[in-house]
Formats: sequence, C-alpha cells, structure tokens
Amino acid sequence: METNEFAFKGFKMSGFLMLFFFFVLLGVSVAAFFVDLSPNGLNIVKIVIAAIIILFSFISLGGFMMLEPNEARAMVFFGKYVGTFTETGFFWVNPFLEAKKVSLRARNLDVEPIKVNDKIGNPILIGLVLVWKLKDCYKALFEIDSQTMAIGATGQASVGVTVAGRMGAFENFVKIQSDAALRQVAGMYAYDNSDVNTKEITLRSDGDEVNELLVQKLNERLAMAGMEVIEARINYLAYAPEIAAVMLRRQQASAIITAREKIVEGAVSMVKMALNKLSEEEIVDLDEDKKAAMVSNLLVVLCADEAAQPVLNTGTLNQ
Repeated sequence: METNEFAFKGFKMSGFLMLFFFFVLLGVSVAAFFVDLSPNGLNIVKIVIAAIIILFSFISLGGFMMLEPNEARAMVFFGKYVGTFTETGFFWVNPFLEAKKVSLRARNLDVEPIKVNDKIGNPILIGLVLVWKLKDCYKALFEIDSQTMAIGATGQASVGVTVAGRMGAFENFVKIQSDAALRQVAGMYAYDNSDVNTKEITLRSDGDEVNELLVQKLNERLAMAGMEVIEARINYLAYAPEIAAVMLRRQQASAIITAREKIVEGAVSMVKMALNKLSEEEIVDLDEDKKAAMVSNLLVVLCADEAAQPVLNTGTLNQ
C-alpha cells in the first residue's frame, strides 16, 4: 500500500551546541541592560535589541527535542507535513515546527472474550492476545482520527495531543478492528469436528492455521492506519454458557463410544485367544453351541462396566 511518509530533511543541529548559543545570547542580552555601552544616548535602542535577543532566545527553546530508540516525531509546519524525524539523540530544529511524538515500540493487547457463532452456528466465547506496533507515522496520525479518539481511564473520549493520548487512540483503533477480524475468522471454522474421521480445520485443534489467518486479516484492516500486527493468538476458547452443558455431554458420549470400541476390540481378541488355546491344548471339546455360549459369557464379563458375579455350575458340559 502506498504511503506519503518520508524522512525529515529540514534544518537540524546538535541540541547541545544550540544550548551553548542560547546561554551565550542570554548572557549578552542580560549584560546589555546593566552595562552602559552607549554614551551618546542610545540606551533605548540597546534595550530594544537586548529584549529582541531575549525573546528570540526563549522562542528557540521550542526547537529542542530528544528522541529515544524506537521513537519518532512527525514534523508539521503550520499544518503542512514536512517529514518524519527518527534519529535518536538531542537536536534543535525550527521552533515553529510542531513535532508530534509517537512510539514505534511493540505493544501487547489482550482482547476480552466475545460471543460469536462458529461455522455451524454454535455460540462460542473466543478471545485473543496480539502484539502490534506502529509502522507508518503519516497514516497513523493523518489517515485516522488519532487526535480525538483517545479513551481515558474514565471511558470518556479525550484529545490525543500527548504521546500517551495518541498511543491510546491507536490502541483503541486496534482493539475495535481486532474485534471485527476475530468475528470474521471465528465464523469461518467450526469449534471442533463432530466426526473424528474428517480433517477439517477447527478452532480448537488447528490453532496455528487459525492464528496465521487471524494475523492476515488484522494486517489487512490495520494497513490503512499504518499499524502492523506481529503476532496474534487465540488465548480463550469455550462454548457459550447456554450450550456448554449440552456440548459437554456430547463430548462425554463421544469419549464413551471411543472407549467402548477399544474395549470390544480387546475383548474379541481375548475370546479368540481363549478358544484357540482350548482347541490347541485339547483341554475340552466344544461344539458350536457351547462355543457360542462361551463367547457370549466372555464378552459379557469383559465388556461389562461392573465386576462379574460368579455363578457355580453344578451340572456337566454334557447336560
């Protein structure tokens, strides 16, 4: 996406050097009030010149600025954008330039869980945490209303003229857009698969794929504001309270069915092994009816939820 941002190319100088000139000018102008250097009656002119020097000295104080690493200032000259200043250190620039300071550092945002409908219409609660940072100062400051979007601790909108105010406005913008992107992505996938044999991507089991799509959707939405999402991950996922109990029973039933399949598989293997052993070692000769009765009894014992109760058979196998 195109950007109108460019580096500041206006006049700048070391802040320490300008600070030295400031004290020199201030000292000369103050001395001019007390030292009579005009014996021919030019004291008024001297005072006026000294006053002008003092006024200029104090106006020049507005040109001092200091930048730390990963900070920037958008330079504006009477409403016209003249570049972005990103050099770190102590500098002096034209005092009539307005320097809008912003932070380029990475910031965390924990989005509270919201209620949405997944792909098959189940209401779920889903939340995310993301890491974002400012990428384009021009877009962030002039493409969106960052001057009046800041939300204070009281929940009231305030004018974002400070660094904290501007960054609060940006964070509020990211929060709203992340809410919209999260709703969009959550509606594209089911919470989980009702059929264990399918390989469909779900919110619960395929976190990496969902997170990658979430980052993509967030960056598409935030590109217009000059912001970039570095990482986004779903950190909360649950069924909504109104269906949580039903879905829990469904999961329990699915787990019971899976367990029963394993039990039956093992029981059949054990019955087969028992019949083969009896036949190979010729312990007893069983006809088909007796084998069927034995298989039935063994399956009941092996597949039952409770321990089998012994029954004494006082008859013989020939009865």
